[in-house]
Amino acid sequence: MLIDAYMPKLQTRYAMMGDNTTRWTVTVSKDTDIAVRSFLAQRGLKKGDLSKFIEDAVKWRVFDQTVAETRAEFADLAPEALQDLIAEATEAVRNDMRKTLANVPEKEA
Repeated sequence: MLIDAYMPKLQTRYAMMGDNTTRWTVTVSKDTDIAVRSFLAQRGLKKGDLSKFIEDAVKWRVFDQTVAETRAEFADLAPEALQDLIAEATEAVRNDMRKTLANVPEKEA
């Protein structure tokens, strides 16, 4: 598969896509194209939904790879030590969130 990512030169043409988008040119096999378009059509999705489908698929693949890499990095750690590490990280994030939320001004009624 070939992926060529670039920022559109004509921002007005792509304004409806939002400021946080990048246009890709993707090359896939004919079989993959037919399978994906058939899958989307069977669910009543339209041509424009292909972009959302691809974005979701990429996000899940990145997540899956990240989880696999993380598991591999901690594979030699004892389960109890891993649980302690997770509990420590969770508590640190909770404390940070509590501090952040404590500094948020309340909305006036």
